[in-house]
Amino acid sequence: MRNLLSLLNFPARRRMEVLRPRLHRLAYAWCHDAALADDLVQDTLAKALTRSEQLRDEQALESWLFSILNNCWRDHLRARREFVDVSELDEAIYSEEPGPEQHYASRQAVQRVRRAIARLPIGQRQVITLVDIEECGYADVARILEVPVGTIMSRLSRARQALKQHLSTDQTAPAERADGRPVIRRIK
Repeated sequence: MRNLLSLLNFPARRRMEVLRPRLHRLAYAWCHDAALADDLVQDTLAKALTRSEQLRDEQALESWLFSILNNCWRDHLRARREFVDVSELDEAIYSEEPGPEQHYASRQAVQRVRRAIARLPIGQRQVITLVDIEECGYADVARILEVPVGTIMSRLSRARQALKQHLSTDQTAPAERADGRPVIRRIK
């Protein structure tokens, strides 16, 4: 990959290297499989490098790469022909070191949000990750997903409502340890 990156001019090459973790994070949010996310990002960058002459404005590199990633994701789904929406996330990767209570609470919150995002239909999941997590504008997301801006706005609204519903339901559920066993609290 490094040899292919040397074909681009230095600023564009550097921006692609900087955007790689964001591409991976976005791909993982869509597919919930680290290996598949790696493959999608690799395909995205390979396609971007082979078609670098199609990029007219280097300021649009980020949305251009997100569009290519979306197309790679669609190609993957088409190849599978059968798609089952993930209802639960794989184990999240966290630090091995024990942390204070705040670290535990923030991990629990992140886990609840990831579970809630995983429950969303793929269209809503894509929109909410692009707009709220990756901070893309509506017009950029519309170009990336190749749908009208109005569709982006309605999907985002429905996704946020569903997230709110999932998170309020999830907070009322009994607390669980990382291994899935319920937490038993002693009352004195």
